[in-house]
Amino acid sequence: MEHPTWQITILTFALSLSVLIGIFYNRWLSGRGRSLFIRRIPGLSALDEAVGRATEMGRPVLFVPGIGSLDIVSLQALAILSHVTRIAARYGSRVIVPSADSIVFTLAEEVSREAYTAEDAADHYDPEDVRYLSDNQFAFASGVVGILNREKVASACYFGSFFAESLILAETGHQVGAIQVAGTPSTTQIPFFLAACDYTIIGDEFFAASAYLSREPTLLGSLVGQDVAKGIIIALVIAGTAIATVFGVQSGVLKGLLGL
Repeated sequence: MEHPTWQITILTFALSLSVLIGIFYNRWLSGRGRSLFIRRIPGLSALDEAVGRATEMGRPVLFVPGIGSLDIVSLQALAILSHVTRIAARYGSRVIVPSADSIVFTLAEEVSREAYTAEDAADHYDPEDVRYLSDNQFAFASGVVGILNREKVASACYFGSFFAESLILAETGHQVGAIQVAGTPSTTQIPFFLAACDYTIIGDEFFAASAYLSREPTLLGSLVGQDVAKGIIIALVIAGTAIATVFGVQSGVLKGLLGL
């Protein structure tokens, strides 16, 4: 905004203030052993179940962090990977992470290593489980399909940016009997994940994942503050629509009476 109006300036300030209040209030609550409430997200809650199932069956977990390059979506996927890998390290399970981008691959290696180390299971970390396959879309999809079939994975997680390969991966996972959890902001691919996966995380739920899983006070407070900001925007839209409708009708009636 190079030249915002005073109304936009006030609105921006109010929305930013709601986020800051949410952060500081939740940090204050966390100091007293409490936290702000956020609703349960079934897909994210199912991650523990997915890893537990793989442990019981003695099979690995597959985690695909999308096929996109390094961006906010990939970073969110890696945050979820850290959570899944820590659970797997706690249970003594393997997590196979195929990647289609060299930078994401490097970060996935580091995230996996740190997750095992954090759970005092660094000796269980296998560098071969984090694999760079190909930066070609369907070559990558073919490689993941091969892993699904050869490893007989018990659980598959798809988080990140996906395109036409989404149904190929999810359908293969369904065929091998894996419990599948998917999440993506790619709206064109959500229907395919809904059709083939057990749990699908939609829209803002994907970006709320790191706060939901970590329960970190600053992230959780920011999430609640953003929800309040969205509520303010929705209320302003409804109020503005109602005011414009009422005054528009009255203006039309008045013009009719005056013969204008």
